[in-house]
Amino acid sequence: MIRSELLTALAEDNPDLRGEEVEQVVDIFFEEIARRLAEGGRVELRGFGAFSTREREARKGRNPRTGEAVDVPAKRVPYFKPGKDMRKRLNES
Repeated sequence: MIRSELLTALAEDNPDLRGEEVEQVVDIFFEEIARRLAEGGRVELRGFGAFSTREREARKGRNPRTGEAVDVPAKRVPYFKPGKDMRKRLNES
């Protein structure tokens, strides 16, 4: 699903909201998740999962074109851990 499909689905489920209002809600939702992660926090959505960040250490990498060694700096990367209900839905037979 892409962002426009999400906006369309939410607008169909909430006909009392204008398209601009639905878009504003989605923007706020994603902005708040990103802001919390940037602060080093965690976002937990019960039944869905939890967003957090993980630390990646600096390492030596390779330029795939030239094979030359390059330094890859340490960084934080986003991480998603699905909740119990989500894992159960994904593995239903």
